[in-house]
Amino acid sequence: MNPRIYQFLVGVFASFGSLLFGYDLGVIAQVIASESYQKTFGVTETDPETGAVVALFTGGAFFGAMFASPTTEYTGRRWTITIGSLIFIVGGILQTVAPKISYLMAGRFLAGLGVGFLTMIIPLYQAEIAHPSIRGTVTALQQFMLGIGALIASWSGWGTYNAYSDNRQWRIPLGIQLVPAAILGALIFLFPESPRWLMDKGKQEQALKTLARLHSNGNEEDAWVRAEMEQIQESIAEEHANAAQSYTELFTNMSCFRRVLIACGLQASIQMTGVSAIQYYSVQIYGQAGIGPSDALKYQAINSIIALIAQALCIAFIDRFGRRWTLIWGNLFNMVTFIIATVMLVIYPPGKGTPAQGWGFIIVTWAYNFSFSATCGPLSWIIPAEIFDTRTRAKGVALATMTSFAFNTMIGQVTGIAMGAVGWKYYLVFVICNFTNAACVWAFVPETKQMPLEEMNYMFTHAPWFVPFVDRSQYTADMRADMARRAEMIDEKLAA
Repeated sequence: MNPRIYQFLVGVFASFGSLLFGYDLGVIAQVIASESYQKTFGVTETDPETGAVVALFTGGAFFGAMFASPTTEYTGRRWTITIGSLIFIVGGILQTVAPKISYLMAGRFLAGLGVGFLTMIIPLYQAEIAHPSIRGTVTALQQFMLGIGALIASWSGWGTYNAYSDNRQWRIPLGIQLVPAAILGALIFLFPESPRWLMDKGKQEQALKTLARLHSNGNEEDAWVRAEMEQIQESIAEEHANAAQSYTELFTNMSCFRRVLIACGLQASIQMTGVSAIQYYSVQIYGQAGIGPSDALKYQAINSIIALIAQALCIAFIDRFGRRWTLIWGNLFNMVTFIIATVMLVIYPPGKGTPAQGWGFIIVTWAYNFSFSATCGPLSWIIPAEIFDTRTRAKGVALATMTSFAFNTMIGQVTGIAMGAVGWKYYLVFVICNFTNAACVWAFVPETKQMPLEEMNYMFTHAPWFVPFVDRSQYTADMRADMARRAEMIDEKLAA
């Protein structure tokens, strides 16, 4: 099998964890809109208890991402994935059988805890196994599988919403999520451990075997594999001498601090594009345009298909177009869609719109989702996973993921209240944030496409913080050329 295809397939399987995240994000809109849910627990969509059900998932994920960092450094990437899957399964069972809303809340928190483990470790694992030329493609699978999870959640939720009027209306969708979690936790050990983690732990022989398995169909004498092994060894030796040993050092070393700011700022900015508000409260958002719950769930399900197409395009082209300008244009397009949606709601307040205005609102929402899914969504996982070095990657990605879930929790908690209190004015927050997101990316985020992971230290240490007019070639160590030279020398030694 072609090594790049093998790396891609490993990345696809690991992304089952993202499928769980996408599913749980997508299914909750249908659950809280179900009459049987509201009757069983004696709550409505706008009650604080429902807000807690929504927010506890991402609150749990915040702590999961925090615990995943030390776990993965001690146990490895695969064991962390297994632990996250097991925690998620326990939470999924509690949600599915919940007799009281307290059980549902506990299940949401535990499922979020497991997802926090998975969403922190999966892009990190994907970045560490992938060749630089396809790293963006492999890491973008995180968002693609999240989209598949949302797709399954949307259509299963819409189907059970219309097919049942009893508790099956929401218990079946909550139970479906147990299947991919069990598959991921049971089969991850059929796939390789991260070679960089193995090397960092002094397991040189296992690291060499894994590199050969990933990049040369198991040929440990391959010159490129040997050259890559040497380069990673040298990089890790330097990291052991100079890199952060604790979270504190991430904030005292300026190169590390710069990367933490970019990773955490990016994850916060992604939540402020408005995506979580739409995911959690799609029924109420569509309701502002005069669209009923059943139709709202159907249109959101169609929305998930559009997102999947957009994510597939990102996978196909992100390593060609790069990270920086893709993010800038994506945020600007998001801003335009929110401006149009806001104007529509001002001109046609809830209850006073026409069918044409309703369809216009739907199309604008779809356009936003396409833009977000093709640009901001995938890149929120790609960039944090690739800018840190081996010694700081787990800590840095954990902080970025925790930031994402903290802002996600905040959006989930306040959106329902804000829409009820200020209506269309709440959308202005996302108009402003999408613009400032684009401006900050333009000013501070350098291009990282196709750069070896070992080269990130050099660039973030030497390149200026303000990057718009910087020639990236002046701030690279050209490690790809170095690896080619090493491979050529190894070939010559073998030939002699």
